[in-house]
Amino acid sequence: MFCYLDKLDEKDIGGGIRLKAIGSGENMNVLHWDMADKSTVPMHQHPEEQFGYVIKGGFQMIIGDQTAILKAGDSYFIPPNVPHEFTAIGDTEAIDVFSPVRTDFPWKKAQ
Repeated sequence: MFCYLDKLDEKDIGGGIRLKAIGSGENMNVLHWDMADKSTVPMHQHPEEQFGYVIKGGFQMIIGDQTAILKAGDSYFIPPNVPHEFTAIGDTEAIDVFSPVRTDFPWKKAQ
């Protein structure tokens, strides 16, 4: 029922990107992202809806055929199966919510 960010395991997926799985319910799961300036989650898509909130820093985002610059306090909605990409502007922290629960994370830790 309660999650404490400082007690969650952090996964370094490489390229200046770290994530913490905050938790999962029956119909959604939540991730906390820390991204170094200019780090990129490359273009990808998945069947889950995604909502995100920028805590600090910002993103240059591509969602489908739209591009936007987001800053702290901004949010985004990504429909299922729509290609999207994130590039951090400054050191960036964000929360993502996926529904239904997303279980596959294809990004691999850099060797």
